[in-house]
Amino acid sequence: MTGAGAPRAGGLLVVGDVVTDVVARHREPLKAATDTPARIRTLPGGAGANVACWAARSGCADVRLLGRVGTDSASWHEAELRRAGVRPLLAVDPDAPTASVIALVGPDAERTFLTDSGASLRLAPGDWSPGLLAGVARVHLSGYLFFAEPSRETAARVLADARAADVPVSVDPASAGFLAELGADRFLGAAAGAACLLPNADEARALTGLTRADEAAAALSLRFPLVAVTLGGEGAVLAADGRVTARVGAPPVRPVDSTGAGDAFTGAFLAALLAGATPSRAAAAGCHAGAEAVTRVGGRPEPGRPAGGAGA
Repeated sequence: MTGAGAPRAGGLLVVGDVVTDVVARHREPLKAATDTPARIRTLPGGAGANVACWAARSGCADVRLLGRVGTDSASWHEAELRRAGVRPLLAVDPDAPTASVIALVGPDAERTFLTDSGASLRLAPGDWSPGLLAGVARVHLSGYLFFAEPSRETAARVLADARAADVPVSVDPASAGFLAELGADRFLGAAAGAACLLPNADEARALTGLTRADEAAAALSLRFPLVAVTLGGEGAVLAADGRVTARVGAPPVRPVDSTGAGDAFTGAFLAALLAGATPSRAAAAGCHAGAEAVTRVGGRPEPGRPAGGAGA
């Protein structure tokens, strides 16, 4: 199956978003037109940046992140990425602020996002160079890039150049809400040529119109050689060649904040594939990382601790 075999020599290049997260955890239902008590923290985030940090935490020694940030917080984000073991390749936007997200996290640990894309979706073709593929064995594209210009053109160039260099590319569809606005066919066309698609269950349904996650995974695997659909606390399902090939469970945990759980899965999954794991073992590593992520506030791992379950 695609992704299995000997370790690939080289690192992981993530191209995606860097975001300032404001995470507000509230135990009571939101009350309109008045106050709702909450615990609020400002943290580094962004789907692309989170994936890179979890890949580094999961044992990938060479992780790079290409993204665009504003002058308002560029130095903070660069320092946080380096602290997590990620090499930042950040373009600084002189006009737009760093993307920001307000994550409202309810008592069930589920989150609702208010998103200001800021500089992140202004990642321009001029920020990219095929030379950035030097020493890279895998490329990962955050799906948020596909939802606006010029970042959609940039993502297309990255995908084309990686394919020309025989470097496999994975794509995370990122947002069921944004997929509905863009349209499934348009997104699938833009992501065509990727070796691996990593949607969650809602995104897989949005892309296929199918209700069952396993059926959606199988359908998507007719377009992409390897598909891994995350199912939250139920784990993940893998598909290839139009059929489900594996179902992987997730460790039981008590969730605190589901922000970044999918990013944790993706980072650990890709790190394991780079280390030579089979897709099913890589998915197991991803499920362990995702389970750990939901026990923490925010989308990043705790720096300095190796992720469990990521071995090949």
